[in-house]
Amino acid sequence: MATKRDYYEVLGCVKTADGKTLKTAYRKLAMEFHPDRNPDNPNAEAQFKEINEAYSILSDDQKRAAYDRMGHSAFGQGGGGGQGAGFHDFSDIFSQIFGQQGGGGFGDVFGGGGRGGRREVRGSDLRYEMEISLEEAFAGKDLEIKVPISEDCHGCDGTGAAEGAEVETCSTCAGQGKVRTQQGFFTMERPCPRCGGQGEYVSDPCRTCDGTAQVRVETTLEVNIPAGVEDGTRIRLSGQGDAAPKAAGPGSTRGDLYIFISVAPHDLFERDGANLFCQTHVPMTCAALGGEVEIPTIDGGRTKVKIPHGSQSGRRMRLRGKGMSALRSNMRGDMYVELTVETPSGLNARQRELLEEFRKEGGDESCSPASSGFLDKAKRFWDDLVD
Repeated sequence: MATKRDYYEVLGCVKTADGKTLKTAYRKLAMEFHPDRNPDNPNAEAQFKEINEAYSILSDDQKRAAYDRMGHSAFGQGGGGGQGAGFHDFSDIFSQIFGQQGGGGFGDVFGGGGRGGRREVRGSDLRYEMEISLEEAFAGKDLEIKVPISEDCHGCDGTGAAEGAEVETCSTCAGQGKVRTQQGFFTMERPCPRCGGQGEYVSDPCRTCDGTAQVRVETTLEVNIPAGVEDGTRIRLSGQGDAAPKAAGPGSTRGDLYIFISVAPHDLFERDGANLFCQTHVPMTCAALGGEVEIPTIDGGRTKVKIPHGSQSGRRMRLRGKGMSALRSNMRGDMYVELTVETPSGLNARQRELLEEFRKEGGDESCSPASSGFLDKAKRFWDDLVD
């Protein structure tokens, strides 16, 4: 018995290929090896079935995961679920290609008979990643973005057929998209092996879109980033996603575009909701005697912070209304400034002299209560050891 080929090899894709790449490869191969287009090739139908079987497995996330782990043995007798594996799921395959839910196929898309008529088809949603600065998140921003969006192919006007070619009704199933076979007392119904359940097919695909009926077009869109937007925010632009295939008929709609916002880290500020946090270094003399320091604000301005005398490192000052904009509100959060008292270094002779005088006057003990408390605890600890 012949060994089954690897499904990725059948479709000409690598194992890491995404769903879109698999679908594009499948559609191209299905067109190329369609039995009706290869009447002189006795192997065309077998290749067509092999392509369908491979895609029916790899287009399903659960089946693909099982195949990646166990290969063909994941599906019993030689993979794919036996003779009908590629065809039992064939209507689902074509519904995935055209973005439909729960069945259908080319018959639904192109209006083929016997498949329940046309159904409303919705284009695919798109995702766009955008990084903005904290200043832009504070103030909001209007900008333009360029997004590749699927549109109907201009070369074939969205039909998928080359000029002069037609969408033909399958002669095997008479456009029904399915055939019936008798097995004992049972009548089995399955998708037509010639048209793959479509009911019809394109005899000569468009060279511009390879028969897919759509192409990617870079489109410029205007986006409003509201003030106060947070990291991870999702903005939905309704109807700005991929177009549904033109052949889907009236009532079909475009997908949506989802913009995911990430806010870049800032050199000065850290954000928590609408509040901002920053650190500022304060000279020892300012912390001891009191004074003012000037710090920047997120709106590009400056503000002065009054430092109480005797301030220690870690003290937090609150500036009301100096934080981030609140989303969809005129309110602003607060800004919290944490003080770090800086010990002077590189003293000249006179400065050292003054500090020595301060120490001789008992400044270290009388003006440093935290240090005095620690020394008292240490003394008691040593006394306990002696006892």
